[in-house]
Amino acid sequence: QGEKYKAEIIGSIPDKEAIGLYGQGDWEDLCRGPHVPSTGKLRAFKLMKVAGAYWRGDSRNEMLQRIYGTAWTSDKDLKDYLHRLEEAEKRDHRKIGRELDLFHMQEEAPGAVFWHPKGWQIFQRLIAYMRDAQERAGFQEVNAPEIMDATLWQQSGHLEKFGENMFMTRTPDDRLYAIKPMNCPGHVQIFKQGIRSYRDLPLRFAEFGKVHRYEPSGALHGLMRVRAFTQDDAHLFITPDQITEESVKVTRLILDIYKDFGFEDVQIKFSDRPAKRVGDDAVWDQAEAALKAAATAAGIEYGLNPGEGAFYGPKLEFVLRDAIGRDWQCGTLQVDLNLPGRLGAHYIDEASQKQAPVMLHRAIFGSLERFFAILLEHHAGRLPVWLAPTQAVVMGITDRQAGYVNGVVEGLKNQGFRVAADLRNEKVGFKIREHTLQRVPYLVVAGDKEVAANQISVRSRNGKDLGTMSLETFAERLRIERDSRGRTALED
Repeated sequence: QGEKYKAEIIGSIPDKEAIGLYGQGDWEDLCRGPHVPSTGKLRAFKLMKVAGAYWRGDSRNEMLQRIYGTAWTSDKDLKDYLHRLEEAEKRDHRKIGRELDLFHMQEEAPGAVFWHPKGWQIFQRLIAYMRDAQERAGFQEVNAPEIMDATLWQQSGHLEKFGENMFMTRTPDDRLYAIKPMNCPGHVQIFKQGIRSYRDLPLRFAEFGKVHRYEPSGALHGLMRVRAFTQDDAHLFITPDQITEESVKVTRLILDIYKDFGFEDVQIKFSDRPAKRVGDDAVWDQAEAALKAAATAAGIEYGLNPGEGAFYGPKLEFVLRDAIGRDWQCGTLQVDLNLPGRLGAHYIDEASQKQAPVMLHRAIFGSLERFFAILLEHHAGRLPVWLAPTQAVVMGITDRQAGYVNGVVEGLKNQGFRVAADLRNEKVGFKIREHTLQRVPYLVVAGDKEVAANQISVRSRNGKDLGTMSLETFAERLRIERDSRGRTALED
């Protein structure tokens, strides 16, 4: 019937899997579904755009036309949705990244990031924050190789379950290697060095590991969907009776960290065994029961996400809600009773017998690149003072204030603040507008009046005039805002 694309879809569906057909009136079509029972239910709709799309997201295939539309049960719901889209467009991290000169991406390295100085400062500040939080929570930082022999990934099960997303290379000596898509097998190798006793557990390893995963070119999206990214990955090696206690600690750590970044609304979902998995059902039963018990002990409520667990174990997913109501899945906590045993890890128990440890997989940011993008969009580029690459800009009205401005900048820098001077021969209004567009948190002005009084005038990037104050007062209030992670602000 000339429907070659649908015929191709049908041909790719496994024999035992159902094929969906849905209809409206006399019209029927191949569809995974579900459909609304009647178009009468769709009281408000809007056609959004027409765009080209490669068949199956592959640039080697034909270009098709994709028609985008949206439908809602009421005009109000449609209006609210369109407003959210408008806000999302304003907050697009790719746009903000260009405006603030934070990063860029280009065709020669699809799915990889070129970090610019200011963006890299923020990225490193995220790592420094997490490094400190993990150290206080008893984690030890490690680092494993990015390229390892494919036999390790075969043994772990990654090659079988995840191989189509892995970058492989064969060397001149005919050895097959894989660039790591995950950090867990490397951490198991570190655990296996030497004899481990039950007295050594829990053992908590953490790594800011660079990983690579193949994504179709059509699926790549700024920092949100990339091929090369950094994970704040941790693996806890524990005994079975430590699962609940350690899971509770990790859950509380994750929620506390999200609060520091301005995310108070966090939903948690429980994901159980997927269709493609390793290990027998008895082991999965045990792992799922243990993780549910830990969630109950932590006093958290969770929804169910059936079949979305990792191939080696069930997981809790931590979903952040941003400033415009969008949900982002970031952190995970996974109970793994499969991988340590597959890779030959063991410890000596109280009876001097070898036992495979339980391994908890933990990520908080998940992908640092993606979390960076979520932060930019959540704050619309107005990062809190403690993260902002420049916390304040000091400017004079005329050349007469240059020495005073430089003194103010030096005084603030000596106290550990990230401050810059703007001594250009431009009108002060022009300077204020320019630095406001750069989302600099505080704009400090010194004219003849301020110099004579040994004061400074301060305004926020939101346009609020905070009045005149001494350098000491400004520094103290800025320090409080920085150290409180924005919970107390100069504007308050």
